[in-house]
Amino acid sequence: MQELSQTDRRLLAALRDNARASITELAHAAGVSRTTVKTRMDALLAEGRIRRFTIDTEEEDPNLIRAICTVELEGSMSRSVVRTLKALPEISMIYSTNGAWDLVLEIQADNLRHFDRVLREIREVKGVLNSETSLLLRSMGG
Repeated sequence: MQELSQTDRRLLAALRDNARASITELAHAAGVSRTTVKTRMDALLAEGRIRRFTIDTEEEDPNLIRAICTVELEGSMSRSVVRTLKALPEISMIYSTNGAWDLVLEIQADNLRHFDRVLREIREVKGVLNSETSLLLRSMGG
C-alpha cells in the first residue's frame, strides 16, 4: 500500500471528526473540489483504508463498566488465545501491541460481578500468562 497523500490525510481527519460530513463539507475541510473528494473516497474505500463509517456517542448506559486489559501471552499460543477471547462478547476490541504486553483488550460489562467473571475467564484462557486491568472512569475528551 502506498503512503497517504496530504489530501487523503485531511479527508480522513475530517471523517474522524464527523463521519456524517457531506461531500461538500469534506471538500471544504480538505481544501479540494467535491469531485476530488468523491474520487479519493472511492479509492480509500477500495484500498481498505476506510473500512466503515461510524459515529461516536456518549456511553449508552452510564452504569456500564468499561475497562482496558493488557495481556501477556505464552509465545506460541497467540492465535488460540485471540480466537478464544474473540468468543467472549464482553470484549469489544482486541489489539496486538508491542512492549511489555502482547494484547490490549477493551472490555464492557453490566456490573462489577459480571466484570469480575469476565476477568476470571480471561485469566483462565490457556496461553494467558499475565494481565493487568484498568477501569475507565470518564472520558477526558480528545
